[in-house]
Amino acid sequence: MSLAVPPSAGRTPLLRAGCLPAAALRGLSALRLPASVVLSLAIVALVIGWSLAPGLFTGQDPVIGVPADKLLAPSLAHWFGTDHLGRDLYARVVYGTASSVTSALIAVTIGVVAGGTVGLLAGFFGGWVDTVIARLVDVLLAIPNFLLAVIVVTALGFDTLNVAIATGVSAVAVFARVMRAEAIKTRQATFVEASFLLGGSRWHILTRHVLPNASRSALPLAVLQFGLSILVIASLAFLGYGDPPPASDWGLLISIGKDYLKWPWLVYAPAFVTITTVLSVNRISRWLRRID
Repeated sequence: MSLAVPPSAGRTPLLRAGCLPAAALRGLSALRLPASVVLSLAIVALVIGWSLAPGLFTGQDPVIGVPADKLLAPSLAHWFGTDHLGRDLYARVVYGTASSVTSALIAVTIGVVAGGTVGLLAGFFGGWVDTVIARLVDVLLAIPNFLLAVIVVTALGFDTLNVAIATGVSAVAVFARVMRAEAIKTRQATFVEASFLLGGSRWHILTRHVLPNASRSALPLAVLQFGLSILVIASLAFLGYGDPPPASDWGLLISIGKDYLKWPWLVYAPAFVTITTVLSVNRISRWLRRID
């Protein structure tokens, strides 16, 4: 005689008891990282390692070269080859990472803090405050980001820190627009209206309800802007707006290498590192936006 097995008998005790709700199961499945995300995280981790401890990744001097070894092709001794002064190009790329990453972080911080605050206040208070700020943001968005960064760095002076500030200023309008839209949507939520009816102050509602919910979209945007900032900073350094040689910013290395087109690795190596980093950061940003 065969015994009928109920459909729930094959399930685990946790699922039968309802200890793992559907939301938790969806969260666990979302944490399964695609291979492209894992690769992107590994590349970004390597870049951060270069910026924090470059001496652990190379024993070559990025400033002092060996004239007898100038313009050598990539090899086991010199992974990215050498430049016109005999300096190891891999060492210069590694030591230049700190400047590029730090400048991008400064730029993103300026964009998040300034733009996020302005957009949050505009979306929450509305009225004439929203009208004035929205029109100012529209003016900033009408100016191309790179052109705005060039204008700001020209006014501040040619320096890597000024390049970072200029890049951050050019990103303020983007964060302001996103935070304003999220604040308006959150302000109209039922729980915010209930908090108003219960006598909550504007400051309490802004900091306890609107800010945490409106800032959820800021993380993927900040990660995306980090990659864009690296690209803008490298472009400004390429045009000579950053630190002068012997600095080894990625954009400056590409600018120097373009004068030696017979030795293409002088351009390919720093350009490949820059492009790979930006694409990896963009992939992580898209993944964060998908799981949000």
